[in-house]
Amino acid sequence: MADLFDTPGGDASSNAPRPLADRLRPKALGEVIGQEQVLGPEAPLGVMLEAGTLGSIIFWGPPGVGKTTIARLLADATDLHFVQISAIFTGVPELRKVFDAAKMRRKTGQGTLLFVDEIHRFNKAQQDGFLPHMEDGTILLVGATTENPSFELNAALLSRSQVLVLERLSLADLERLAQRAERDLDRALPLEGHAREALLEMADGDGRALLNLVEQVMSWRVAGKLNTDGLTTRLMKRAAQYDKSGDGHYNLISALHKSVRGSDPDAALYWFARMLEAGEDPRFLARRITRMAVEDIGLADPQAQAVCLDSWNTYERLGSPEGELALSQALVYIALAPKSNANYVAYKAARKAAKKTGSLMPPKHILNAPTKLMTEQGYGAGYAYDHDAEDGFSGQDYFPDDMPRTQFYDPVERGFERDLRKRVDYFNKLRRERNKS
Repeated sequence: MADLFDTPGGDASSNAPRPLADRLRPKALGEVIGQEQVLGPEAPLGVMLEAGTLGSIIFWGPPGVGKTTIARLLADATDLHFVQISAIFTGVPELRKVFDAAKMRRKTGQGTLLFVDEIHRFNKAQQDGFLPHMEDGTILLVGATTENPSFELNAALLSRSQVLVLERLSLADLERLAQRAERDLDRALPLEGHAREALLEMADGDGRALLNLVEQVMSWRVAGKLNTDGLTTRLMKRAAQYDKSGDGHYNLISALHKSVRGSDPDAALYWFARMLEAGEDPRFLARRITRMAVEDIGLADPQAQAVCLDSWNTYERLGSPEGELALSQALVYIALAPKSNANYVAYKAARKAAKKTGSLMPPKHILNAPTKLMTEQGYGAGYAYDHDAEDGFSGQDYFPDDMPRTQFYDPVERGFERDLRKRVDYFNKLRRERNKS
């Protein structure tokens, strides 16, 4: 039964037509285009193969960069029996059959490289099911995932595997792949130079997508060579890889946030546009832009938060696409605004102190005394009414009696916080003077 999983996709020796991407699948690791950071002589896989100590691996990378191909070639390079399954279509009964078949092979001296595509889709119990078979040598596991393994895979599984990051193919890599396709088809792409570059960019770093595009272009009957307009009218741009609940989502929002924090409006606009083009909800972006104003600008520019809320409100009234322009205006504003996280740091420090000293009572002099008993207990005794004090400031201590005075808020010398810095220093000076007398 396990043989059902050994040759997914049917018999490769049949006369049925095969897609270009399948025909050009590398026959040896040296033929793989790109991924030198993993496959080079001094790279992790190169070193493991040279030493003959291949261990379990998790390939993490976007689609179409060679995860399945490299796994299959690793089996060839190590004389292991290659078995491929997908976490999407494989349940516990099928996994048992795979493990049982691997055990039978092991008894005859044949090892098994089990390639698990989309391994992050297995739940915790299913992932745990691999562990004993990895530990006793029944299988050598090679998993593939497009999601961050740190979040999607069990710690136990990660501790027994090496995570190798496969990168999207560069334009140079894609050009080499296109040339390989032209040699296989024995003719050149009917494209002018700029159109050829546009085709490579359409693939968005995905080698399999490029070969599918090449195959499509080669099927056209055209006179001469197409320019960029001729190409784009016949071929839709490949949708950017983006999962609104996955790793790509968090990578792009991180890039957007850090561009704003780094006061780079151009980079911020780029990542903002990337997320919109990928189908991100503008309301999510409105929330995040407002959050950036609160966290990274704060009181250095108190107007920033109002600008963000205003743009959010404008979006709600206008909708897309006009409302997105209002969000972009807020984005540029906060990117160029003076930055301070002083209030954010102060807030977190105050929360930490409150958690640590949460049972301490306020000092009695700032407590109200609505009853006679409370007055007798000293509530409100000695309270100095600040409006009656010189400069409207009494300098009294408002922290609990058993807690030393702590300065949480330390404004920076930027934007409006320059003025707040002066006020903090002024009140600290008055407090010291009043407490001496």
